[in-house]
Amino acid sequence: MTSSSDRSAAVDVRSSQTYEIRTYGCQMNVHDSERLSGLLEEAGYVRAPEGSDGDADVVVFNTCAVRENADNRLYGNLGRLAPMKTKRPGMQIAVGGCLAQKDRDTIVKKAPWVDVVFGTHNIGKLPVLLERARVQEEAQVEIAESLEAFPSTLPTRRESAYAAWVSISVGCNNTCTFCIVPALRGKEKDRRTGDILAEIEALVGEGVSEITLLGQNVNAYGSDIGDREAFSKLLRACGKIDGLERVRFTSPHPRDFTDDVIAAMAETPNVMPQLHMPMQSGSDTVLKAMRRSYRQDRYLGIIEKVRASIPHAAITTDIIVGFPGETEEDFEQTMHAVREARFTQAFTFQYSKRPGTPAATMENQIPKEVVQARYERLVALQEEISWDENKKQVGRTLELMVAEGEGRKDGATHRLSGRAPDNRLVHFTKPDQEVRPGDVVTVEVTYAAPHHLLAEGAVLDVRRTRAGDAWEKRNAAEAAKPAGVLLGLPKIGVPEPLPVASGSGCGCD
Repeated sequence: MTSSSDRSAAVDVRSSQTYEIRTYGCQMNVHDSERLSGLLEEAGYVRAPEGSDGDADVVVFNTCAVRENADNRLYGNLGRLAPMKTKRPGMQIAVGGCLAQKDRDTIVKKAPWVDVVFGTHNIGKLPVLLERARVQEEAQVEIAESLEAFPSTLPTRRESAYAAWVSISVGCNNTCTFCIVPALRGKEKDRRTGDILAEIEALVGEGVSEITLLGQNVNAYGSDIGDREAFSKLLRACGKIDGLERVRFTSPHPRDFTDDVIAAMAETPNVMPQLHMPMQSGSDTVLKAMRRSYRQDRYLGIIEKVRASIPHAAITTDIIVGFPGETEEDFEQTMHAVREARFTQAFTFQYSKRPGTPAATMENQIPKEVVQARYERLVALQEEISWDENKKQVGRTLELMVAEGEGRKDGATHRLSGRAPDNRLVHFTKPDQEVRPGDVVTVEVTYAAPHHLLAEGAVLDVRRTRAGDAWEKRNAAEAAKPAGVLLGLPKIGVPEPLPVASGSGCGCD
């Protein structure tokens, strides 16, 4: 287990050394990268200047093994760094995450200029391994088979002053045939409720006003102790924390989505009216082949219950198109389920083989052109539904938490952006008075697009918050330091849909 004394052994490295982290994959990897940043800064490293693009003294790849071409992408990036390292002998390269857990020694064999390879279970060892590689002048490969330290017990450098992830569990007990993540992250391990709440209270004390509970099967929380209502109890406990304005969670599994969770969502004021629940397919036949332990009726039944209890809930999902053996009839069942569910957004993915998963060796792999055609039909249907559902928001008055960097055109349009309680992205007219990320504004929605809303009138109200104060204080402190670079990570909240993807997301839901 990595102790604070182990980490302190790596401190005093060279305080002028810089680091860069490149993160791929799911929210769990994003959370891990915040911890890696905290560990490196505790060890004396400083974040590389913006635009360094591999020019840092230490470059860390936090990898994902979900996509079929994940390894090609990694080795391509490593190859581009090889000549840079030749010119700068003191430079170090580290590879961690799911692909490192899976490939282990293969990485150093294919890219012998890599200095450190570490897995998903021992991210706390990174500073020590970097120092050991430097002293011994040879690659260090250390892959733990079980969790050494819960990620949330490690130092962190959060990307947001006002919103934070809080990990409540790691690992997964499911055996979905398309997913390799449980094999790499291990069986589910839950944190103590008291530790979770203590972390949230500490974050709120720092000015955080929104937290997202994170787990690869977040609503299975409590399986370690056999308490099927542990997750709903946790949600209700979050509702008692003073200063915590917004609570979200991702990603729940339909199998474990029980009525007590719906009741807790409806009855706890700071639990937001938003649900991201992966469906993956609307076909019972395909769901069985995927080893998903629910069927279409069960899934749609949950949606119906959520909407009955929380009428304004925004529901989003993940869907895989072209799973092995999927017939046209199966695909039509998915289309039917999408029409019935009326998702606010659906993150749709074309199935691709993941080495090491049962689905990769299944018969009846679907031809690429068939998958592409089905994908386009599904995207077109969901775009229509998303736009229709967003049009229902026009005329509503919403409280937005002002976001940082979520409106790509805000500078040109003189707007700011924020997230509604249901997590919809809203661009609004910049008011005359100062508004900071983390502050709350009240606006009236005037226009709807498929993936965002506009509030083109004057802002109705501005509420300055402790979260905004925290953002302002942090910004002032950062301004006194050398310019830094963001990790290139997604922000809190559901991102806008991407173009054609080649997998099913992180596969950890």
